[in-house]
Amino acid sequence: MNKIYLAIPYKDDQEKSFELANKYAAKLMKEGNIVYSPISHNHPIAKQEGLPRGWDFWEKFDRVYVEWCDVLCVIMKDGWENSNGVKAEIELAKEYSKEIKYIDIENK
Repeated sequence: MNKIYLAIPYKDDQEKSFELANKYAAKLMKEGNIVYSPISHNHPIAKQEGLPRGWDFWEKFDRVYVEWCDVLCVIMKDGWENSNGVKAEIELAKEYSKEIKYIDIENK
């Protein structure tokens, strides 16, 4: 069992990212992991209450959870390599010496 932070690009296709995050969070949970999926948790709140969608707003929240996790899992959705948020989450994971795993959704 690992504590997992689940990263996915969000800005360009928010609803698709939300659906994929939920799908892979559930898969990881079924495997016995404890999963924090910021998009699964925060997307409905941000959408309903008009919160900002960018890294500038969410960094302070995500930093806490990346520090908490054992593993950062990155969903390799189109654009993940260029996502400011995902790149920042990867850098935080490195800063905190966390294991980083990549989920290739094209071959699943």
